[in-house]
Amino acid sequence: MPHESVGIIGGFDCHSAVHVGAALDSLGRLLSTASFPATPAGYRRALAWIRACGPVVAVGAESTGSYGAALARVLSDAGERVVEINQPHRHTRARRGKSDTIDAEAAVRKVLSGEATGTAKDTGGIVESIRLLSVARDGAVKARKAALCQLGDLLVTAPAAIRGQLTRRKSLEGKATVCASFRIRRMDAADPFTAAKLALRSVARRVLELTQEAKALAGRLDDLVTRAAPTTRGQLGLGTQNTATLLIAAGENIGRLRSEAAFAHLCAAAPIPASSGRTTRHRLNPNGNRQANRALHMAVIVRLRYCARTRTYLERRVQEGRSKREAIRCLKRYLAREVYRTLREDLRALAHRQ
Repeated sequence: MPHESVGIIGGFDCHSAVHVGAALDSLGRLLSTASFPATPAGYRRALAWIRACGPVVAVGAESTGSYGAALARVLSDAGERVVEINQPHRHTRARRGKSDTIDAEAAVRKVLSGEATGTAKDTGGIVESIRLLSVARDGAVKARKAALCQLGDLLVTAPAAIRGQLTRRKSLEGKATVCASFRIRRMDAADPFTAAKLALRSVARRVLELTQEAKALAGRLDDLVTRAAPTTRGQLGLGTQNTATLLIAAGENIGRLRSEAAFAHLCAAAPIPASSGRTTRHRLNPNGNRQANRALHMAVIVRLRYCARTRTYLERRVQEGRSKREAIRCLKRYLAREVYRTLREDLRALAHRQ
């Protein structure tokens, strides 16, 4: 029987240097494949190519949060619906093999079958700025921690005369302040005493520089998070860092999440059905956004200490037969529902202000 195609669906397998695309019609027939360089000109060529194949219904793309972020922005700005695609399952790779063209076609077929429906994150607003600054701050904090550990290791084997100058300081941060002010009279690195002071001063100054860098980035983050989500940030247990993590997980276009249950599932705070036959049960979700899950967990721990209502709920669930860990998981699910609602309100107000 004759069948008219209502449109085409595109898909891209994205890499650092090249993006490979595939286009299918509504019946699943492969129309065309092509590759484009990962450059602004290449993105424009990819958009022109996919539109030349026919009226575009949707475009599926892998790695929309990394290698495919720029391409997803170009497609979204052009008015196309971009669907986020996960990597192909191992069973698919075992049956069909592995190549960029096969992966691009698999991305299209996920959209065509309705298996993939999630809209890609909007990476062109304030939430993307929060993500970038969070990455920089986390890197500075980790590097500072590594430098402090290195300083402690150096102090263990440092000469006794140097360790004697640091006895009054109990913390590594205090010792780093003293070491950063060391004066070296003769630059004879062959002398272990001089080399020890030089090494300690170098590492200590690195600690102080990273401390200032982390504080400066934290200040910028606090301003951005307060502007983007003031209501969420004001909730008990949800300070700047936790709110930033949850904002990054949700994305500025939080409407891509259908409900608060979808947000809880994204944060790995919703149990997964694990029933079989006559057995009906649920299990923990080991996947999802682990950073968002940790942010919810830390917020619950804070509320257990400072919120009487939360403690009462925990005690009631324990009396009903739940363990403390299970009760905390219930609290994380409740908090995910609350955060989803406040984030929607904050981002909606942000869109109106802009």
